[in-house]
Amino acid sequence: MSTRVSPAPPAQDAEGQALEERIRAARGEINPLYAALLNSPAVAHGWEQMLTAIRQKTALPAHLRELVILRIAILNQAAYEFASHLPYAKAAGVSESKLAAVRAGDLAVFDQQERLVLEYAEAMTRDIQVSDALFARVAAAFGPKDRVELTATVAAYNMVSRFLVALDIH
Repeated sequence: MSTRVSPAPPAQDAEGQALEERIRAARGEINPLYAALLNSPAVAHGWEQMLTAIRQKTALPAHLRELVILRIAILNQAAYEFASHLPYAKAAGVSESKLAAVRAGDLAVFDQQERLVLEYAEAMTRDIQVSDALFARVAAAFGPKDRVELTATVAAYNMVSRFLVALDIH
């Protein structure tokens, strides 16, 4: 758990208890991230809805989503995020060699689409702005809906990793 914010105490009101139950149902437990977030039920509620939409309700293929999340975790030094998403990446079919490569930032083992989303995630994470040339490649490979979902995934998981690192959640 965090050394910078204590876990929230169990909710005493029906609304807070319902939120905790939704989180448990979706994630199997109140993990350290949500234990911290629940200090602000409104933030925890919005976070849970947004991240559930990004992880479970978009059309972005799971292996691409998880590669992006893992790379962001590496770039932002968010060890908890990386460890939390390893099982999802493996379940999505990401091989051990690709897991090692995403850690190292070695794009050689990835196919063209995987390289593209990793380059995009890296540009958004490191540089904030995406070059016109890179965006043109993304636009050629993904339609508007997919571009929005990919961009939202990268943005959201930068938020997640920065929250985790700032509050020292592990």
